[in-house]
Amino acid sequence: MPDFWLDQERAQETMQELTALREEAGLWRDLARRVADLSGLLGLAAAEGDESMGDEIAREAEELAARLEGLEWQLLLSGEHDRDDAILAIHAGAGGTESQDWAQMLLRMYLRWAEGHGFKARVLHSTPGEEAGVKSVTVEVAGHYAYGYLKAERGVHRLVRLSPFDAAHRRHTSFALVEAWPDIGEAVEVEIEPDDLRIETFRSSGPGGQHMQKTSSAVRITHKPTGIIVSCQNERSQLQNRQTAMRVLRSRLFELKRERREAEQARLKGEHVAAEWGSQIRSYVLHPYNMVKDHRTGYETSNTAAVLDGAIDDLITAYLRSTAGI
Repeated sequence: MPDFWLDQERAQETMQELTALREEAGLWRDLARRVADLSGLLGLAAAEGDESMGDEIAREAEELAARLEGLEWQLLLSGEHDRDDAILAIHAGAGGTESQDWAQMLLRMYLRWAEGHGFKARVLHSTPGEEAGVKSVTVEVAGHYAYGYLKAERGVHRLVRLSPFDAAHRRHTSFALVEAWPDIGEAVEVEIEPDDLRIETFRSSGPGGQHMQKTSSAVRITHKPTGIIVSCQNERSQLQNRQTAMRVLRSRLFELKRERREAEQARLKGEHVAAEWGSQIRSYVLHPYNMVKDHRTGYETSNTAAVLDGAIDDLITAYLRSTAGI
């Protein structure tokens, strides 16, 4: 392809993808080599009747088994955009302060999870609650397979606890909606007509110091045909906020197109398609007992503190395995 390097940005994306694929293939080749070496060592020890090597072989076998389990994770993430970065959005449900505080708790959970995986998470826009928490928040999560993991979190999350905002300390149930889209950047063509957009600027209400408060640097874009609204307030300039908001809009329109295509396929097959605010996918119960249960897979754990601190890998794995039929 003599014109490959004419489009520098596209060429760079292709080379990055090629590098990632080579690294992944290299991991499997290295694992295969180590398994072959260990098998040879085991055969040699058996032939010579040398039992002193047993502990060393057992340790190596355990390490290889753990390595294999980690690589098998990647086999569950074979979707077209599973390798991409992700855009995550959390929306408080009905219930005022209770649900807004719950949305804030979920935000902390995902930020801690991202930190534990070495991902870069950045809040693009947030709307604070009246008393506590957030009404909605949009987060960019950058890292290998970020979308592949976070797509498992899409749906309604339910919290049951004794309310810290209720003077009578009664038990409350709160809901929040989690959405996730692949950050497709410019990799996929999404048609957006300029006349379909309403672009507004406003003063940021988030962090950023006096500069952000004095200038209307935050940007809100409404896509009139679909009613989708995206905002960005945490970049340093109005231009940067606009560019980031457009990137989020492209991802949301791409995901909407995918959902409509899947819904039509399901309709033709006679399958039921659940509404966006349908039954919750997961419940987090903090009273009268401790339990987190994923209703799609049946996976549950009583270690609610760890889950809310970001330990959600087992929940994600159970969902990915169930969708893969494993």
